[in-house]
Amino acid sequence: MTSPGTCVSSRSWRSWTCSVTASASWSTVEQSLVKLGENLNNLGSSPLRSQADDCVSLIKSIPTMLSVHSEQLNKTGFPTVHAVVLLEGTMNLTGETQPLVEQLMMVKRMQRIPSPLFVLEIWKACFVGLIECPEGTEELKWTAFTFLKMPQVLVKLKKYPQGDKDFTEDVNCAFEFLLKLTPLLDKADQRCNCNCMSLLLQECSKQGLLSEANMNNLIEKRAADKENSPSLKSAENANIQPNPGLILRAEPTVTNILKTMDADHSKSPEGLLGVLGHMLSGKSLDLLLAAAAATGKLKSFARKFVKLNEFTKQITGEISKSGPVRALLFDISFLMLCHVAQTYGSEVILSDSNSPGEVPFFETWMLTCMPEEGKILNPDHPCFRPDSTKVESLVALLNNSSEMKLVQMKWHEVCLSISAAILEILNAWENGVLSFESIQKITDNIKGKVCSMAVCAVAWLVAHVRMLGLDEREKSLQMIRQLATPLYGENTLQFYNERVVIMSSILEHMCADVLQQTATQIKFPATGMDTIPYWNLLPPKKPIKEVLTSVFTKVLEKGWVDSRSIHIFDTLLHMGGVYWFCNNLVKELLKETRKEHTLRAVELLYAIFCLDMQQLTLTLLGHILPNLLTDSSKWHTLMDPPGKALAKLSVWCALSSYSSHSKVQASARQKKRHREDIEDYISLFPLDDTQPSKLMRLLSSNEEDSNILSSPNRSMSSSLSASQLHTVSMRDPLNRVLANLFLLISSILGAKTAGTHTQFVQWFMEECVECLEQGSRGSILQFMPFTMVSELVKVSTMSSPKIVLAITDLSLPLGRRVAAKAIAAL
Repeated sequence: MTSPGTCVSSRSWRSWTCSVTASASWSTVEQSLVKLGENLNNLGSSPLRSQADDCVSLIKSIPTMLSVHSEQLNKTGFPTVHAVVLLEGTMNLTGETQPLVEQLMMVKRMQRIPSPLFVLEIWKACFVGLIECPEGTEELKWTAFTFLKMPQVLVKLKKYPQGDKDFTEDVNCAFEFLLKLTPLLDKADQRCNCNCMSLLLQECSKQGLLSEANMNNLIEKRAADKENSPSLKSAENANIQPNPGLILRAEPTVTNILKTMDADHSKSPEGLLGVLGHMLSGKSLDLLLAAAAATGKLKSFARKFVKLNEFTKQITGEISKSGPVRALLFDISFLMLCHVAQTYGSEVILSDSNSPGEVPFFETWMLTCMPEEGKILNPDHPCFRPDSTKVESLVALLNNSSEMKLVQMKWHEVCLSISAAILEILNAWENGVLSFESIQKITDNIKGKVCSMAVCAVAWLVAHVRMLGLDEREKSLQMIRQLATPLYGENTLQFYNERVVIMSSILEHMCADVLQQTATQIKFPATGMDTIPYWNLLPPKKPIKEVLTSVFTKVLEKGWVDSRSIHIFDTLLHMGGVYWFCNNLVKELLKETRKEHTLRAVELLYAIFCLDMQQLTLTLLGHILPNLLTDSSKWHTLMDPPGKALAKLSVWCALSSYSSHSKVQASARQKKRHREDIEDYISLFPLDDTQPSKLMRLLSSNEEDSNILSSPNRSMSSSLSASQLHTVSMRDPLNRVLANLFLLISSILGAKTAGTHTQFVQWFMEECVECLEQGSRGSILQFMPFTMVSELVKVSTMSSPKIVLAITDLSLPLGRRVAAKAIAAL
């Protein structure tokens, strides 16, 4: 009978022998491939040559597939990548692709995700988003994101160094894995009423992400797999055109419309009106807007309509025939711009701050008069009080005429005057001067020809109702009901039904807040457009802290963040503020006691923090960590595993924020949120001699001064870092927070007493080193005081020449001296 030791020894020997044999065999294969490659050129362009190329590609992909299985044997899901993609698709379709690419690459590097599984997770998130998004506009947005934007993102990812691997092989490998997820693909096909995989593969092939041979191979495999899947076609959806196909066709149409909009409007306004009329039919407008948003053309699209709206101010020499056309051009452009602002954010419409000339009418109206989420309007603001003579003539026109005149009308002036006119009419009604029948006639005049007038009137009424008591709102709300009800008659302008659909959607969005606050119901016409997505998600009468805790717990249990949860987190961040949000989520992380749960929590929290990474990082590094590290009563919370997980989260956030804050402007969703002032964090942990005047004196002195390295006491020299010698601006809040955090870390490492907070600091530095890109001058470690190096090498896990060279800025003479001294002491 053999001993256990003998068995182990035998197994080890067999394993080693197999390894050597496999290595030798693979070397033989590689040599054969080289010889085959040399002889392939002699085959010409024959079918045999094509087959041989395919075989070579397949054999070359074997190491990639093996590395994927060996590196991530037990981990095939990456919730951070999943959530970042979901967040972008749900809330930032209009965002530029480069920031998303950099964010994804940062996650890939920090979590060391193999490329095929990284690409696979991106596609999984896209399909999940397609399946779970609400119907209507959100579905079109997700379709555009998946089929138009994400292939462009992968094209940019392809440009990043991949070592000796071919990115197209990684993409092919990812699709091979995706084909195994049959239930996911079947569900997406059922939702979209088409073969999503096939369309996506074709789009990727067009972008050079897949070879034609690989594309055809994957399409054939999916087709074979679909034979056993549920039938897509039914009596209900047989005639419905699939959204992916419509979106892909809409993309070139956007380019054509942009060219059409560049023409001189005065030459053929009727022809332009015909184009706009087609855009309004069915869901054409939302398809075009989604395609424009996903391809980065929405801003240009919106600017063209702002320009068209400005063109309609020209009334010189207008005859009766051209009056209705100009009125329609004004109305359609105004309604489209309102719809764009509500669907994609008002930032898309605003012109650049340095643009010359007068601010366009629509921009002025949108900024001062249009109700938006989180924006409170003053009904007595001067923007609602134009020239009194214009208001009086408008009131008379609305009250006395059987219908609105169209010729020589200055529609932008009418829209600015309508609020004051409505106030006069409302007062007259409340005082018994006007009857309800007169009010009906007036509201019919307002909404009967130009729907923009009704939109502007309701915009003021919404602001007015907010200021009234409960018993004073009845007539204002009744007037909103009247304006929201379409006028069905023969004497309306062209495309009235199509314009009413957009008007009703705009009014519903405008009134949503005030109707909820006043517990009022107004039934908007069934327009075919979707109801407001992700509206009113928070449960009533439940404290927001309980909501935050329960949603995070559910997300942690599932292991991934869904679109609905993302919107709830965003609402809570908006309501509770950055510090409240960050502090409570960190508390939830520190409650976890199981290692696998804490790691999952970190991956999810990082993704959630992407809602506003800059501000949440400032709060985490500038408030929460210093409080935990300087309060001895809280040190026990920093034990392993939650403490180690928090260190990892802190480093990930710091790296992400620092790498992007100088390059990327805040996204639309972040600009809406109130920016919280960041205090000077130096006061949280004062060290000796940190006065700016002494800092400047030190920086102006000779950096080679030996006193800097041999100073026996922790004077000003102890805080000198590479960032100061590189003259990094300390006016920037993030730079200041990082500099002060490293000062605190330095003081903890050099202190005579140790505890869990000391261990936390070590974990923080170890994670910094793990995530460090060799030779990167822009690393957060440039804020580390030089004197910290000698303290760090005392830590067993960091006492190696390689780590010393990695954490020290070797481009500086002082950095080289510090590194040499630390290595000599090892």
